[in-house]
Amino acid sequence: MREILAGSVVRGALAILIAFVVGAILIVSTNDDVISAAGYFFARPLDTLSAAWGAVAEAYGALFRGAIYNTEADSFVAGIRSLTETARFAGPLIAAGLGVALSFRVGMFNIGGQGQLLVAAGCAMWAATQWPMPGGLHLLVAIVFGLIGGSVWGAVVGFLKAQTGAHEVIVTIMLNYVAVNVLTWVLRTSPMHNPGSGNDPTSMAPAETAQLPAILGPSFQLHLGFVLAIAAAVLFWWLMERSSLGFKFRAVGLNPDAARTAGINVERIFVYTMAASGAFVALAGVNQALGRTAGFTPSIDAGIGWDAITVALLGGSRAGGVVFAGLLFGAFKAASSTMQFVGVAPEVMSVVQGVIVLFIAAPPLVRAIFRLPAPGAGVRAVLARTRTAETEEVAK
Repeated sequence: MREILAGSVVRGALAILIAFVVGAILIVSTNDDVISAAGYFFARPLDTLSAAWGAVAEAYGALFRGAIYNTEADSFVAGIRSLTETARFAGPLIAAGLGVALSFRVGMFNIGGQGQLLVAAGCAMWAATQWPMPGGLHLLVAIVFGLIGGSVWGAVVGFLKAQTGAHEVIVTIMLNYVAVNVLTWVLRTSPMHNPGSGNDPTSMAPAETAQLPAILGPSFQLHLGFVLAIAAAVLFWWLMERSSLGFKFRAVGLNPDAARTAGINVERIFVYTMAASGAFVALAGVNQALGRTAGFTPSIDAGIGWDAITVALLGGSRAGGVVFAGLLFGAFKAASSTMQFVGVAPEVMSVVQGVIVLFIAAPPLVRAIFRLPAPGAGVRAVLARTRTAETEEVAK
């Protein structure tokens, strides 16, 4: 029980719980009905408490309706659309989160998700608009071209770290700026530019043969991108837990000096790591570029490159955890409009996400609040009891 309570799963669940409590406090403190009732709190305190409970219940009820199932819908099909929207938003978050998680497992920090996503989106859209092909083949080529673009953009970071010792955090942040400006220039000047947008950096729409198909029919916007993200999570699990390359990744992440002594080419692993990380993030870019029927602008990343860091942290850099975290944050995005409809500011969910990151990044804080045992406490307790028993046996 001590090991379970000290584990990352319990800590993550409690971090989410704290974040929702903080969100409830913000909702109550900004609700007009609560503020009005608070004016005569000492005369009729139950009015304030009732208004506070009603505000929180309405807000989180809207979250449920917008992210899981709309209980006010006229039919099951209309009601389940909320869940499909959660999955649609979660797809790119899961893919990008896997890329960041891979770098974390190797002891590196991929802060360049934005740049890798934009490069991948640009490459995929180039293939989707400039290379006419039959259906099926066109989509496959566009996906592969996008993955190659993001992988190469990530490999540049690993190469610079391996050959020059440049820190990947600085390099990835700078490459984000490079990617944004290069894509802006390309969308304004290349044949991919949409002539109907004037001088705005907007791409043409992807050819119909290169669009990710809807998987539940025209009534839903959920497309093949979510399936690809789940497949990527399975690939991530196999890569990190079952393959020889994944073993090298984990070895370098645990102790690069020991890995080098064991004969692992650490510098090469740096390049492989960032290339693979960039490929996973690139899948998010492909999702964003080809999962639409219109063109896109450089804002297509929609903060996914940065949200991926949160998803990887909450998911503990494990495949299953990243999928869960991606679905959670996808739910926040899907329910944003529903919550605004009941008067909850969109910034509230941003605060909730920030609080989750805060407590995930500060495990001692969560343990102190809930009085959880430290990691390894169970093992130490068993060893202590064993030593005590041995001492008593010797004394006898």
